[in-house]
Amino acid sequence: MEFLGNIVYGFQVAGQPINLLYCFIGVLIGTLVGVLPGIGPAGAISLLLPVTFHIPPVSAIIMLAGIYYGSMYGGSTTSILVNIPGEATSVITCLDGYQMARQGRAGPALGIAAFGSFIAGTLSVIGLMFLVHPLANVALRFGPPEFFALMCLGLILVTYLTRGSMIKALIMAVFGIILSFVGMDIFTAQQRFTFGIPQLMDGVGLIPLVMGLFGISEVLINIGSSAPQEILKTKIQNLFPNFKDWKQSIMPIFRGTGLGFFLGILPGAGAITSPLMSYAIEKKLSKSPEKFGTGAIEGVAGPEAANNAASGGAFIPLLSLGIPPNMMMALLLGALMIHGIFPGPFFIKKYPELFWGTVVSMYIGNGMLLILNLPLIPLWVRVLKIPYRILFPLILLFCLIGVYSVNNSLFDVALMIFFGILAYFLRRSGFELAPLVLAFVLGPIMERTFRQSLVISGGSFSIFIQRPIAAASLLIAFTLLCFSLIRYIKRK
Repeated sequence: MEFLGNIVYGFQVAGQPINLLYCFIGVLIGTLVGVLPGIGPAGAISLLLPVTFHIPPVSAIIMLAGIYYGSMYGGSTTSILVNIPGEATSVITCLDGYQMARQGRAGPALGIAAFGSFIAGTLSVIGLMFLVHPLANVALRFGPPEFFALMCLGLILVTYLTRGSMIKALIMAVFGIILSFVGMDIFTAQQRFTFGIPQLMDGVGLIPLVMGLFGISEVLINIGSSAPQEILKTKIQNLFPNFKDWKQSIMPIFRGTGLGFFLGILPGAGAITSPLMSYAIEKKLSKSPEKFGTGAIEGVAGPEAANNAASGGAFIPLLSLGIPPNMMMALLLGALMIHGIFPGPFFIKKYPELFWGTVVSMYIGNGMLLILNLPLIPLWVRVLKIPYRILFPLILLFCLIGVYSVNNSLFDVALMIFFGILAYFLRRSGFELAPLVLAFVLGPIMERTFRQSLVISGGSFSIFIQRPIAAASLLIAFTLLCFSLIRYIKRK
C-alpha cells in the first residue's frame, strides 16, 4: 500500500501544470537534440544548466532528465533517414534502419523504433521504482570508507570501459580531480591552485566547464568538418508496423529492454554498449542471420529498446548511492548539487517529492515522446536540413549568454572559452571528456569521504582494508587497472 501511495504522490507532483510543462520542454528538446547530429544530450544539458537556477529543483530535474531519455528517441531518426547517428547510442540502428528506408520501409522502421523505445522506457521506469528502494536500504550500511572506495571503483570502471586509450582516460580523470581541487580547502579553508586569482577562490564553476567542453568545442570540431547532408528522398508512410513486423520485433524489444536496463545500472558506457550487445544477440538467435545488415526490423527494434532501457537503469546508482554511472548522470548530479541536494541513501526519505515526481514524470515523458515522435517525423526531416553555418553560431551565442547570466562575470566567459579550446585539442588528440567530467563532479565527494575515513581511523589507511565492502571495491578497481596495464604492455 505504501508503494501505491508513493506512486499516487508522484503523479500529484509530476501532474502539476508547471512540472508537466517542463517535462514537455525537456522531451521536446531531447528529441530535437537526438535528431541533430553533433550536439548530444551532454551539450544540451550543459547549455540549459543556467536556466535551472531560476526554477524549482523538481521542475529542473524533470526537464533535464527528459532531455536525456528524449535524446535516445530522436537519435534513431537520423540513423534511419540519413545514415548518420544523431547519438552514439544509435550507431547500430544505421545498419538495418537505413536499408529499410532505402527499400521504401522508412515508416515501419521509424514506427518500431518509437514503439520499442516507449515500451523499453516504460518498463525501465517500473524497474527503477522497484530496485532503487532496496539498493538505498543496502547503502545505509555504507560509511565514508565504503563510499570513497565505491566512487573510486565507479571512476575506474568508466575509464576502463572507454572506447579509446585507457591511459588517456586515466589522464583525463586525474585532470578532472585536480580541477575539482581548485578553490578553498574544505577542511582548512586554505587556497589551492588559485594562482592569486580571486575568482577561483570558489573553485572552477561547473557551468563554464561543461559549456566549454561540450558547447564551444562542438562548434569548433564541426565548423571545419561539416559536409552537406543528403536526406533520403523517400515517402514516409505506414508509421504503424503491421502484424508481421510486430511478430518479428516484440521479443527483440523485451530482450533489449532487459539487457539495456541492467547494463545501464553498471558504471560505464551502458547506453552505448547495450545496443551493440542487443544486435549481436538478435543476430545470434535469428533463424536467418544473413538478413541482418540488409533491412531486418529486429536489428532496429532490439538496439533501440536497449539504449532507452539503459537510460532508465542509469538513474538507479545515481539516486540510491549518489554515484553517476555515466557523463549525463554526472551532469544531473551537478544540477542537484547546485540546488543543495545530494543523492544517496537518504535521498528518497529526505526528498520524496523530487524522487517520486521525477520517476513518475518519466512515465508521462515516455507517453509524450511517443505522441511527439510519430506525427512530428516530417518536421524533424526539415530540421535536418538546417545548415551548420546557421546552427552553430546560435549554439555559440547561447553559450555566451548562458554562462554570463549565472554570475554576470566575464571571467566565467573567458573560462568557458578556455575550456572549449582545450577540449577541441583534447578531442582531436583522441582524449575522451567523460572521465574528466565524472572526476570533476565526484572529486569533492571523494576528497571529503577520504579525509573523513582518515579522521575516523586516526590517520591509518588500514580502514580501507578492514571494511569488507571498501576492500572489495578497491580490489576490483586495482584488478581492472592491472588488466589495463598488462593489455597496454602487450600492445607495445
